[in-house]
Amino acid sequence: MASQNPASCAITSGYVVPVHGDPIDGGTVLIIDGRITAVGPDADVTVPDGVRTVDAAGSWVLPGFVEAHGHIGVHEEAEGWSGQDTNEMTDPNGARMRALDAINPADTGFADALAGGVTSSVIKPGSANPIGGQTVAVKCWGRTVDDMLIREPVSVKSALGENPKRVYGDKKQLPSTRQGVAAVIRDSFMKAQDYRAKRDHAGTEGKPFERDPSMEILVRVLDRELPWCQHTHRADDIATAMRLADEFGYRMVINHCTEGHLLADEIARRGIPVITGPLFTTRSKVELRNRTLANPGILARAGVKLALTTDHPVIPINFLVHQATLCVKEGLDRETAIRSITANPAEIMGIDDRVGSLRPGLDGDVVIWSGDPLDVMSRALRTFVDGREVYSYDAERREGTVADPFHRG
Repeated sequence: MASQNPASCAITSGYVVPVHGDPIDGGTVLIIDGRITAVGPDADVTVPDGVRTVDAAGSWVLPGFVEAHGHIGVHEEAEGWSGQDTNEMTDPNGARMRALDAINPADTGFADALAGGVTSSVIKPGSANPIGGQTVAVKCWGRTVDDMLIREPVSVKSALGENPKRVYGDKKQLPSTRQGVAAVIRDSFMKAQDYRAKRDHAGTEGKPFERDPSMEILVRVLDRELPWCQHTHRADDIATAMRLADEFGYRMVINHCTEGHLLADEIARRGIPVITGPLFTTRSKVELRNRTLANPGILARAGVKLALTTDHPVIPINFLVHQATLCVKEGLDRETAIRSITANPAEIMGIDDRVGSLRPGLDGDVVIWSGDPLDVMSRALRTFVDGREVYSYDAERREGTVADPFHRG
C-alpha cells in the first residue's frame, strides 16, 4: 500500500493525451512518489489505497510543456540590470560559462510558466558571444536551481549573425563581421582538437596536464556528447552553421531558424532538428525580415523534427501554447503542434527520459486543462511537477496560485 504524500496522486476521468499513443477518453494518470507508474483507461488502472484522487472529468490531461530555448531566471523580469545575467559580453568564447550559475528561481517568469502549462525549461546563455556557454534543463518550480535540476549541461549555445558582430563591433574588436564570428568558432574548435590530442597523450604517458574548462566543454561537443545549439536566423547564416557542423562533425540543433523555410529540404536531408521562434515578434532587425508563422509548418512538412520556443522573455513563456495554436492556423498539423511543445523538445534536448510525455517511468509533470489547449479560451487549471500540485486556478476568483516551494509538505 502506497502511503499518501504530496508527490503521489491519481488524476482520473480526464481526456488524457499521452503524446506517445492515442488519446484516452476517461483515462487515469497514476503518479507514485513523483513518477508516473500507469496511464490508461480508468477501469484498467488500480489506484492504491491512500493515494489522493484528482477528478479531471470534462478536462484535458497532458504532459507539462517543455520550453526548449529560453532565458527564464537568467533574464529576470522587472529587475533591470540587476537581474540581467544572460550574456557575459567580455569573452567571445564563453564555453566555460554555465547558465546554471545565474538562475534565480524567484523570477516571476517561473510562476507564469506554471500558469501556462510549462513545467520544464532549457535555459540558455544569450546570443552576444559566438560561443555563449552551457545550457541547463530545469523544472519550473523549486527553492534552488539544484532542486529544480533535470540535467546539465544539456548543450552548448553558440550564435551567428547580427548579435555577436554588433556587440564586439561596437567594441572595435574581433568579431565585428560574420566572417569574424565564424572564425572565432572555427579557431576555438581547432584549439579544442589540439587540446584533446595533448590531453589524451598526457594521459597515456601518465603525465600531469593543465586543464582548460572552455576546451574541456568544446571537446565534449567534438565527441558528440553535447549538442551545439546554434542561434541563427538568416538563410546564409544557417548555411554557415551547416558548413561548420560538417567541418567539425558535431551534433547541431538550429535555434530560431527564422529563414529555415528557404532551406527546409536541406535541413531535413541532414537530419538537423530545429527549435524555432519566437513567433509573435515584429521584424525588429534585418535578419527577421522574412519571419513568418508559416515557417514551422513548412519545416515539419519537409521532415524536420520541430520544437517551438518563446525565447522568454522575448515572448512571455506562458504564451508557448498560443504559438502552437497560431502555427496550426498557418499550416502546421495539430499532432506536430502538440509534439513541438512536449515530446519533440524533450527528445531534441536529450531529456525525454524524464519529461515530454505521459508514460510510466517519467516524471509526474502533468497539467489539467479546461479544454483543448490549442483553443485560446482554454486554460491550465492544475499543474503538477514531480507529482506535486504546484499551481491551481480558481475560476470564481479568476486567479491562479503557485505553491510556495519553501513549504513542500
